[in-house]
Amino acid sequence: MIKIRSRNKMRVHRHRRLRKRVAGTPDRPRLSVFRSLKHIYAQIIDDEAGRTLLSASTLDRSLHDSLKAGGDQEAARVVGKLIAERALAGGITTVVFDRGGHLFQGRVKALADAAREAGLKF
Repeated sequence: MIKIRSRNKMRVHRHRRLRKRVAGTPDRPRLSVFRSLKHIYAQIIDDEAGRTLLSASTLDRSLHDSLKAGGDQEAARVVGKLIAERALAGGITTVVFDRGGHLFQGRVKALADAAREAGLKF
């Protein structure tokens, strides 16, 4: 019997599999990316303490008025730049990238490239 899974269930399955190897520490926290159809979210997380250190998304008040849409690559670039600026201001220079089970292309890649250009290392 064939078990049919939805795309989101498969993504969650890939994410759980990846999280076995990817974990954030106080020295090198995890940059986690979540994308929905309308928005993109990024968090920097210390997994040992179980705390979110920083976050940025297309729903931030500082970005909300300047973006035309929250679910495109341009919005992802802006969020990547913002999370990198906040991380550098908070003393975080290196992170572990967690793509959240998504393929490393499109909006996820745009966010990662913008964060790297802004000075974040991973």
